Amino acid sequence: MKAAFIRCFGAPSVLEYGERPDPVAREDEVVVDIRAASVNAADWKVRAGLSPLSIPFPHILGRDFSGIVSESGPEADLAAGDEVFGVCPNGSEGAYAERIAIPASLVARKPSSLSHVDAAAIALAGLTALVAIVDTLKLKRGEKILIQGGAGGVGSMAVQIAHAIGAHVVTTARPANHAYLRELGADEMIDYEVTDVAAALGDCDAALDTVGGDAITMTFAALRVHGRAAFVAVGREAPEPPRAGLVSLRPDVQRSRANLERLLEFVARRWVRVPEVATFPLAEAARAHALSEGRHVRGKLLLLP
Repeated sequence: MKAAFIRCFGAPSVLEYGERPDPVAREDEVVVDIRAASVNAADWKVRAGLSPLSIPFPHILGRDFSGIVSESGPEADLAAGDEVFGVCPNGSEGAYAERIAIPASLVARKPSSLSHVDAAAIALAGLTALVAIVDTLKLKRGEKILIQGGAGGVGSMAVQIAHAIGAHVVTTARPANHAYLRELGADEMIDYEVTDVAAALGDCDAALDTVGGDAITMTFAALRVHGRAAFVAVGREAPEPPRAGLVSLRPDVQRSRANLERLLEFVARRWVRVPEVATFPLAEAARAHALSEGRHVRGKLLLLP
């Protein structure tokens, strides 16, 4: 099969496009012929050697995808021809390829209302946002939440989920993305390049930081006393709060069919929509990585084998 892979850590140019061995389904697995694979910020961090993930070389990147089952192990409950989407197990990758073998329990049937591009676009980003907003922050109707990086993949899904719950949604974004975010349900937008988030807020009940780095300090500063923050752009542990009375959380994004089906309920009820998408041929994965690493992507980047 064709795949985009790395033989060493480095810049986007270390990504190669070429032949890799075809996967074979084990007892509880399916082989999925991939129609679309998502590009996540975590991907370029792995490529650059900035992730705690331990990988052997050569290594195929990519954590979520949509496609069609072509082979099924004897213990798998899916059959050839089933259209599915899914997220690789924690610590595992391999979606930048024409095919992938994955436990059947980690993929869900793709509804006909979603294209493969749409399904791949919402898989890990939507799952992360759902777990962060609903399970980790336990956001309630009427609460005020700050979402750092609202125009990105996770951020755009989080804005919609928070809006569907009935929260007052504030998000950071460049002015070019403000109209887009208002359409998704944001109530207030802050241009982080000219406005001090800490000075503008300080009364949020909750916050979700999808950016990391310098944004961590601003995320804590936006919270009221006893406010809670969730961080998805950090390592395995949540950062230490700078003052007493704050709660710092690291969402545990469990990959499972049940969680993907929870996400599909939000889609079916039209509480969330697929974010804006830009597609690239799999052979141009390096170009997609360069854009992702620039941290100014609106919506999602997808690779098409």
